[in-house]
Amino acid sequence: MAHSQYDTFLSEATSYDTESEFTLDKDPLYGLYTSWCYINERSPRAESAFWAAMKNRIHPDRNGLRMKGPAAADYILTSYPGLV
Repeated sequence: MAHSQYDTFLSEATSYDTESEFTLDKDPLYGLYTSWCYINERSPRAESAFWAAMKNRIHPDRNGLRMKGPAAADYILTSYPGLV
């Protein structure tokens, strides 16, 4: 079975921490996705399409996701321009 863009995003830009109560909220998760798309030269899908796809992949309230990789760095630097 071929992996979708969303599966690849989750694999490359997130990791699971089942021990933590940390949850990556909706806005940062979609922002991370758009950063991942930018870095990988892909067109991000609309936020509604993103959440429809995530519905069967993660739990939105207690997902245990953490950011990782180049998309995380891009998202953080874009979100907090004073860091540069």
